[in-house]
Amino acid sequence: MMCPFCKAIDTKVIDSRPNEDYSIRRRRECLKCKKRFTTYEKIETSPILVVKKDTTREPFNKEKLRNGILNSCIKRPISSKVIDKLVDEVEKEILIRDESEIKSIEIGEMVLKKLKKIDEIAYIRFASVYREFKEIESFNAEVEKIKPSKNKKK
Repeated sequence: MMCPFCKAIDTKVIDSRPNEDYSIRRRRECLKCKKRFTTYEKIETSPILVVKKDTTREPFNKEKLRNGILNSCIKRPISSKVIDKLVDEVEKEILIRDESEIKSIEIGEMVLKKLKKIDEIAYIRFASVYREFKEIESFNAEVEKIKPSKNKKK
């Protein structure tokens, strides 16, 4: 590993720790200038293509997913840590499938399932964009689905 300070190629690993995202954090020391720096080692995966509703394909983008979830969580009591965990869980589910393509609809359903457990308002917001509600009846139908069962029995 090349030292970012003096560009020497002789470094030694002082400490290694696994991270939750399956990467490894390594603390290194340059043998020439003695400065320390951190590197991260991550498993390289094959790119996954997302098949959109119009059948076009684009590479899976974790940041795009995160931004979509963030937008549904605006002004909700949901920490960025919880959002990051949700995004990581969805990404992990996608990678475990070991397929080169996934439909955007499937990703949306994964997100909805997880958001429903975290915050119902964020769930409804995400669903309204993801499912492209065109009229108030679609919105009301989605709200009815998540109401507690005691209200449904009336």
